[in-house]
Amino acid sequence: MTRDDALKQLNHMARERAFGRHVGSDRLIQAGLDALIAGVESPSLAMLAGLLRREEPEAPALFDQVLEELGLLFHPPADPRAAKWAMAHWVAGQIADGSLDPAVGTHLIWADIAYDLGYPVELEPLVHCAHNLNGWEESWGVSVEELNGEAVEAAKQFLSKGSAVGAGE
Repeated sequence: MTRDDALKQLNHMARERAFGRHVGSDRLIQAGLDALIAGVESPSLAMLAGLLRREEPEAPALFDQVLEELGLLFHPPADPRAAKWAMAHWVAGQIADGSLDPAVGTHLIWADIAYDLGYPVELEPLVHCAHNLNGWEESWGVSVEELNGEAVEAAKQFLSKGSAVGAGE
């Protein structure tokens, strides 16, 4: 893992946690260890990476300290609707760049974001992709790969309209 990969992993986990997703202490500690080995420097990083199993409850606070020291601490918008839109952009970005499986990402948008936002028209293509990927059957005459490609394209389209989406929220 390169230094950039380690920073990207820390940044990703910061957003996961900020958007209310559970990230276990074991993953936080491992990310700290990965970053340390990759040459990332932060005063609290070695403490995070060196936590023992019985010290795992200390990991979230140390992880936040590391993020702060590295300038990676992320706070979603305070308004719940704006936070959901920010999460939608983050998830769509991961689908588009290939770092998140399209079926997982579109399901997350469908179940955790679109529902809470009242199924806005801007998210309909991604929700449609989630339905297709969730219910896919071989008899449809379309491959999962094609459906994944449609999901990636839907994510890119959503992102290209990004600044306007959710602005009226």
